[in-house]
Amino acid sequence: MGNMRRHWASAVAPLALILLTATGCDSTSGAPATTKPHAAPSTATSAARSVARVCANPATGPAKAPAGAVTVDPKVVGDLATKTKNSPPNTTFWLKPGTHRLERDRYAQVIPKKGDHYIGAPGAVFDGRKVNQYAFTGNAADVTIRYLTVRGFVAPQDEGVVNHDSADGWVIEHSTIKDNSGAGLMAGARQQVRADCLSDNGQYGMNAYKGNGPLTGLVVQGNEIVGNNTGDWERKQKGCGCTGGIKFWEVNGADISGNWVHDNRGTGLWADTNNNDFLIENNVIEANDGAALIYETSYNAVIKDNTIRRNNWVEGRKAADSGDNFPYATIYLSESGGEPRVKARTHKIEIYGNVLENNWSGITLWENADRFCNSPANTSSGDCTLLVKKTSTCVRPAIAKAPLYSDCRWKTQWVDIHDNRFVLDESVVKCTEMCDRMAVLSNYGTYPDWSPYHGEGVADAITEQQHNSWHDNVYVGPWKFVAEDQSKVLDFGQWQTAPYQQDKGSTLDLQAGG
Repeated sequence: MGNMRRHWASAVAPLALILLTATGCDSTSGAPATTKPHAAPSTATSAARSVARVCANPATGPAKAPAGAVTVDPKVVGDLATKTKNSPPNTTFWLKPGTHRLERDRYAQVIPKKGDHYIGAPGAVFDGRKVNQYAFTGNAADVTIRYLTVRGFVAPQDEGVVNHDSADGWVIEHSTIKDNSGAGLMAGARQQVRADCLSDNGQYGMNAYKGNGPLTGLVVQGNEIVGNNTGDWERKQKGCGCTGGIKFWEVNGADISGNWVHDNRGTGLWADTNNNDFLIENNVIEANDGAALIYETSYNAVIKDNTIRRNNWVEGRKAADSGDNFPYATIYLSESGGEPRVKARTHKIEIYGNVLENNWSGITLWENADRFCNSPANTSSGDCTLLVKKTSTCVRPAIAKAPLYSDCRWKTQWVDIHDNRFVLDESVVKCTEMCDRMAVLSNYGTYPDWSPYHGEGVADAITEQQHNSWHDNVYVGPWKFVAEDQSKVLDFGQWQTAPYQQDKGSTLDLQAGG
């Protein structure tokens, strides 16, 4: 996980959320999630949470052109690109009902100017016809897109269709971005993605990556993110770490709230490499093939009040069937933790108030002893922690002593897991083993030969010394616990007593729950 990212060449209304309340729990089979038709929201007896059901009930734009707007005619091929080019900045464009098209050139695209607004009438569609690679590109800031369906564009791997160049200050609201290759959209600083349907895109719903500057202040609110990674990229490039409903790279400050993230082929939400200061709250994350949430080589987050159910059935079962006994979980923290020296709204990773129901396992805290700055085992190639300015300084002899011995590592530390409800009914998940784990662990350090982290030191640290704590949780079902390494499987009593002393104030009811 955490592959080297490609750097590509640059291609030249009030918010109204449509919410339905879901209650109760359904027992879908262990078959891989399909993308069409998408499931209705499942229900949970343990909690009720509103879901952003956007795709089935999209909001519609104005039936008449707003005052002063430039009208775009779908009967004229390339009309949107031409009128954008010939208009000054801060122009509002109203796309009439119908299917709008670009010229039949794969590099044909709309290049907005600063402050441009694009508003779709009811039935307005911008269609790439599987010919054009990009819809909206360029570096202009503060562009707004509302009430528009964008479909049929064929962006290459790792690139995006809307805001291809990760310009800053874009607002994408009440829009449907679906059936495109690559990512439906990219992200720039201060981008707001609200009440959108990000559906059935080939790689990601959104790829939040900005290669030429800081990506800060990202808001993702009230969206439905469903059925993405139709290209099944992990099968094409095993271990690429290049799929998900949304992937975040080096984002500093993000609020991810009120979204319905479901039925994606792969992970629902994945923050990978030097992300910081995330608030992930009040989402419904369900029925994704992989984990609901991966937070990897990143810092400082609050994950609260989410409903998380029926995730990781496909990937978890596949690993178990292959004989792999690693505790793959629905919330997976990999080399990520709190760090007060990195400025954020919190100095730890706090996970609380969530309901996790009938997922393939619960929460795993992992730290790879061989993964650190300048190590060949660091799959985020070339990246270093936010505490070290130059990767090349993480070498012997300096790395063998303070401060680099500590600062050259992404540490899973200061993780506080409390006041959550974990429910597991193995008859629903259709499993008898390996789907019932909570874990805090590492591996025995061996690589490279110059690493100062050989042996059990990292495993001892993550388990007993780095302030990782479960407490005041409720468990329903036959939960087991893994500590130090994946061979050490504990019952609840062993987990609670020395040397681990986890889940003080927590309760376990072994009866299966639904």
